[in-house]
This record gives sequence, structure tokens and C-alpha cells, in this order.
Amino acid sequence: MQRISHHLTQKLVPGLSRDLNTKTVNFSLRQRQQPVRAFTQKLLPAALLTPSFPFAIRRYSEGKKTTTLGSKMEDQKLLQATLEDSDPELANLIKQEKERQREGLEMIASENFTSVAVLESLGSCLTNKYSEGYPGKRYYGGNEFIDRIELLAQKRGRELFNLNEEVWGVNVQPYSGSPANMAAYVGVCRPHDRIMGLDLPDGGHLTHGFFTATKRISATSIFFESMPYKVNPVTGIIDYDKLAEAAKAFKPQIIIAGISCYSRLLDYGRFRQICDDVGAYLMADMAHVAGLVAAGHIPSPFQYADIVTTTTHKTLRGPRAGVIFFRKGLRSVKTNGDKVLYDLEDRINQAVFPSLQGGPHNNAIAGIATAFKQAKSAEFKSYQSHVIKNAKVLCEALIAKGYQVATGGTDVHLVLVDVRNVGLTGARAELILEEVGIACNKNTVPGDMSAMNPSGIRLGTPALTTRGLVEKDIDQVVNFIDAALKIGAEAAQAAGSNKMVDFQKVLAEDATIKAKIEQIHKCVIAFSKQFPLPGLKTF
Repeated sequence: MQRISHHLTQKLVPGLSRDLNTKTVNFSLRQRQQPVRAFTQKLLPAALLTPSFPFAIRRYSEGKKTTTLGSKMEDQKLLQATLEDSDPELANLIKQEKERQREGLEMIASENFTSVAVLESLGSCLTNKYSEGYPGKRYYGGNEFIDRIELLAQKRGRELFNLNEEVWGVNVQPYSGSPANMAAYVGVCRPHDRIMGLDLPDGGHLTHGFFTATKRISATSIFFESMPYKVNPVTGIIDYDKLAEAAKAFKPQIIIAGISCYSRLLDYGRFRQICDDVGAYLMADMAHVAGLVAAGHIPSPFQYADIVTTTTHKTLRGPRAGVIFFRKGLRSVKTNGDKVLYDLEDRINQAVFPSLQGGPHNNAIAGIATAFKQAKSAEFKSYQSHVIKNAKVLCEALIAKGYQVATGGTDVHLVLVDVRNVGLTGARAELILEEVGIACNKNTVPGDMSAMNPSGIRLGTPALTTRGLVEKDIDQVVNFIDAALKIGAEAAQAAGSNKMVDFQKVLAEDATIKAKIEQIHKCVIAFSKQFPLPGLKTF
């Protein structure tokens, strides 16, 4: 009873501040306004209406202890402490990573620098809330505003890509792109149904069904039967004729039109025709190019696809999360005139939750909502235009210096460079570039036999463009890349073997090569620090 009266009385005194030194004060009911006393008399039995009640008025900012609440206040101090105060070791590591980003050139095509608004959403109180289920259909209470945030993200997603709510549904709960793809398959396919995606060595993604001759690598090839389609090994362009031929023989449930490292536009119309010929769903994975699609600079898959998946942290420049769009309404009409309707909404929503995930990350969903709003702006469209321009300059400048570029060019945000003709492997090229402060990733090129021993590097322009680099700046970046790769070739020759450990030893111990690396690295740092790094001031 004492706890009940204490709790109820606190509710009856909304004017009491909690931002005071902790102490115990007695307040008499006679000092309350008459309406409050009348309400209390109706609510509480007479036995609980004692003349006075003890109230604890609490303050987080000072550590003054009392005999009854001291330990609780110490816990509140811990909760209110900043990261720098409570965990300086971790804070220092984060600061070092931020400095690395500031001083380096981020050229990993799947990376970007997100906005302060997104970072604030991710660090908000939404992290605290559990909300399994969907708006209006939750398994937990207290989700009034969570529902409104999720519905807002859905609405803005449709608006961004100019989609009719009657024709397209959207799920913003996937934790990232890989879970989004898996949910799409689970929603449409039964175990061991068939899927077709671009082979990983040819520019596809792990979640498009990748496997090797000896092992099923991705869960998408473990639970489903996968057949990859390929690019022409000479041109590097997807061979649509062979894809169509293979699809007729394999009869997949889904064909995936999506890429991880392919620098040309996809022919969604041809994909649609191939799918219709075999009765397959067309799923477009636009994770890499969603920002370019949103800005209207490259063709949209929505005109042709049944399902569209994406991440939101690449060219969309949002939080690390995934989204699934799915068709609703009429799918087809039978020869007898009967209408066939899409049933993807329930199937995909149930695949996301409860089949594959639990509670959604509401902070990330808020980040998606604000990222979608930003992507609708004129500034974002201009940004995406510069992303493509910078990629084309990057490509042309590398070709002018004698490097081989897959497909001979780019239409999007990335360039795939074959480094074999300069005496390097993809792994060695990645390492030497990292030594001078340029981040990229090793990648297979057309004709590679193994994804574990790639012959190329993938370079992208979204992150550099976010920092404000324009075409003339990209020319200087290419000079840095060229100088570093030449040093790498020199180190590879000095290593005298194909072993990575010998190459690393030369980079670490050869005084001449170390001096050259240090000189270029200093130049990269000085160059990079000219450009602003978006984000929060400290972290």
C-alpha cells in the first residue's frame, strides 16, 4: 500500500521537478488544490489517505547520496555519463576511426558518410523500444509513436520512388540488405525452390545464391537451389541470351536483377521478358544504385520488377538497414479472363517477422525515414549527378594511365580495375592503397576462377563526393592511386614470390619502399583534410 500511495501521489503532483538534489520532503494533502484532493478521495480508499506522503525529488547531475536512494542515484550517474567519461578506452578507438576517415580517401563503393540527422536518429530513445509486429498489430504496448514513425518511413519510401500505395507495399524492418534478400526468398519460395542471380565472380552478391564447386557459401544457396548467370568474359557485359536459355532449362521461381560490382546499367525490360517466359518473379536488388535511381539519373526497376530490395546506407546515404518493396493488386489475367492477384504483402511481411527477425530496430527505421526525406531534395539529386560524373572521370583517368577497366567504362558509381597487367593481385593492390590512406576492396574481375584470389579492385565515388570532391579532385586521387600501385608492383617484384606474407614483409622492412609509402601517405592526408567530414563533432 505504501508503494501504491507513493506512486499515485507522484502522479498527482506533475509540477515537481526531478532535476533537484535528492532529498526527502513531506507534502501535506491540505496544501494541494481542492480538485486534486477530491480526485484522490474518489480514487483511493480512506485507509490510504494519510496526512502526508514522502516524496523523493531526484537529480542526475550531482552525486549527493541519501541513505535510501544513494545506490539508485549512483546507477543514474552511470546511465547519464558520456562515453568519454564512462568508457574512455572505447571513446578513444572511435575517435581514432573518425580521424582515419578524415585523413583518408574512402573509395569502397558500398560505403558513404551519413548525415547528422540520421546519426541523431540512430542515437535516439527509439533504441529503447520493443515493437515486434507491424503498425497497429504489435505484440507489445506503448507503440503509438513507433507506429507513426514506421508508417512515415513507408510513406516516404513510396514517395521517393514515385510509387502508388495501391500498387506497391513496403517493409522497412529488415536489418540490412542480406536479411532483406533472404526474406524476399522465404516469402516467395519453398525450401529448395530455384533462384538465379549474377555469379559473384561476375559482379553479383553473396545473397544471390553464391556457391562454389565444393561448398555452398551463402545461406541462399543452402536453403534454395541456385544457378548463376554470367557475363561475357571478353566484354564483361551480362549475356542475356545465355541467361534466357538457362532460365528455360532451370525454371527458377525468382530471377534476381542485381549487382555488387557491375559498372553498367541493367536491362530490366529484358529481365522482365525472361521472367515472363518461364513464369518467374523478377526481384531487383538495387542496393548499390538506389540513390542514383531515386535521383532519376539511371533507369528504375519499379516499372518491371515484382519485388525490389535495397540497403539504405550506400548511395542512399542513410543508416545501415534494408528495405523491401513488393507489388500489390493485379499480377496477370488468365486466358479465360480470370484475374491473378499478387499475394506478396502477407508472405513477405511474415517472412521478415516472425520468420527471420524479432523486434525491429526502431532507431534505424527513423534513420530510414529522414534519409528518404533528404533523398527527395534537389541537393541530393545534384549530389548523385556528381557521383556519376566523378566515377566517369575516375574511369577515364585510370584508362589513360594504362589500367584495364572491366566493361571499358562505367554508367554508375563504381569502377572495377584489373591490376594483373601491373604485376599485382587484388589483395596486394588493396593493401598498398591502404598503406597510403586509400580504402578500397579487392574484387573478382571477369575471367577470375576464384573469389578467394581476385585479380581486381573495386573503386567507388559516393563517399568522396559526399565530402565535396569534384572532377578535378578525382584527377589528383588517380595520381595517388597510380603512384601507390607502382610502389606495390615494385614491392611485389622484390618479394620474389606469390605469397602475401612475403609482400607484407617487403612493405614493412624495405627502407626505400617504406619511405616512398610514407611520402605518398603524407600527401593523401594533406589532400583529404581539405574536405569536410559529415557527422557529429566528436564521434
